Amino acid sequence: MSNAPSELRAVTAFAPASVANVSVGFDLLGFAIGGAGDRVTIRPAPDRSGVRITAQRGVVTSLPSDPARNTATVALHALLAEQPLPFGLDVEIDKGIPLGSGMGGSAASAVAAVVAANAFLPTPASSDDLLRWATVGEAAASGAQHADNVAPCLLGGLTAVVGMDPPRAIALPVPPGLECVVIHPHLQIETRRARAAMRAEVPLHDHVRQSMHLAGFVAACYTGDAMLLGRSVVDLVAEPARAPLIPGFHDARVAAEAAGALAFGISGSGPTVFALTADPAVTARVEEAVLHVFEAGGVAADPWSGPVGQPGAHVLDAIEAA
Repeated sequence: MSNAPSELRAVTAFAPASVANVSVGFDLLGFAIGGAGDRVTIRPAPDRSGVRITAQRGVVTSLPSDPARNTATVALHALLAEQPLPFGLDVEIDKGIPLGSGMGGSAASAVAAVVAANAFLPTPASSDDLLRWATVGEAAASGAQHADNVAPCLLGGLTAVVGMDPPRAIALPVPPGLECVVIHPHLQIETRRARAAMRAEVPLHDHVRQSMHLAGFVAACYTGDAMLLGRSVVDLVAEPARAPLIPGFHDARVAAEAAGALAFGISGSGPTVFALTADPAVTARVEEAVLHVFEAGGVAADPWSGPVGQPGAHVLDAIEAA
C-alpha cells in the first residue's frame, strides 16, 4: 500500500494511556501503559478547509464539540498552522480513557490526532514537531503546557521531559523486569482542580530532597537497579496536596507495600494510582491488594498491569482512496 497523502481517504491512529509524574518527577516523567487508549480517525474534506469533529464515541462522549476547545482538534490546529493542507479534516474520536482519570486521556486524544494527520502531510513531521503540537492540545484541558503524558504517549516507553520551549523529551532505559500495576478507581478529578490544590512554592529543603530522589531514579534507570528506583519514587511536591482527593489512597499504599510493591503513588493528577514491582507474582498480589482496598471502601476500580514502557502511538489503519 502506498502512503502518499493524496491516496488516503481515512487514517486511524491509536495512542496509549500513560502514567505521568511517576511521583518523583512532577511534569517531567511518564511511561506508557498497555490496555487502554484513544483512537482518532481523520478523513480529508476536499470541499472545505478547517477542522470539524464528526463523531465522539467510547467511554466519554461529552467532550467539547467546538474544535477550538477539544484537545484533539486544538492539536490539529497547531499542526495546520505550520503545515497547511489543501483540504479540511473531519475528525472522529473514540475514547478508551475515562475523563479526569489521571491516565493521560487529554494527551492521548491530542497525540492520536497529530499522528493520524501526519499521514496526510507531504513530508512526515518529526517526533519533535508532533510532541510540540500535541502539547498545545493537552494544554486545552489542563490549562498549562506540560508534556509528561504527551511524551510517553507519543514515544512509548519511559520518558523524561528535558525542555519546554519547545518541548523536548528523551527515552530513559527501564530496569529489566520492572512491572507496573495501574488501578483506576471510578472517581473523577479534573486536572485543573488537582493542579490548583498544590502549593505555589516549594520550600528549599523539599526541593533539595526531591532533586536527590530524582537523581536516584535516573541513576537507577541507567544502572538497572530496581531497588534504588523503588526507593527513589518519592513525591514531596504533588502527593501531599492530591492524596486527600483520593478516598482510600493511604490504605492502598499500605496494602501495596505489604504485598511487596517497590513503590506506590498517584498517576498524574489522580485518582488513578500505580505501583511498581519486579516480580510477576508480586504484581498479581499487589493488584489484588489495592483493588480490595478500593472495593472495601465502596469504590469500583479497573486494573491494568504489565511491563513498564509499552509502545507509543501508531497508525492502526490507513485506507486508500478508491
